[in-house]
Amino acid sequence: MDAGKTGKFIAQRRKAMNMTQNELAKKLHITDKAVSKWERGLSFPDISILIPLAEILNISLYDLLKGGNENE
Repeated sequence: MDAGKTGKFIAQRRKAMNMTQNELAKKLHITDKAVSKWERGLSFPDISILIPLAEILNISLYDLLKGGNENE
């Protein structure tokens, strides 16, 4: 897994849904600073967040872990 690639993909999907980092964070019951760290490639989402994050972003868990759409 590539933290930078995954972070960019999370940011891309979030922005495509017209959602702020704060709005995504609230849906996941975490801080917007955590979302910012993911998007900058400084950390990965905690394993307990992966499924809800994929559901919110309307992507597969596979795509989330890979850092991109499998059809691209």
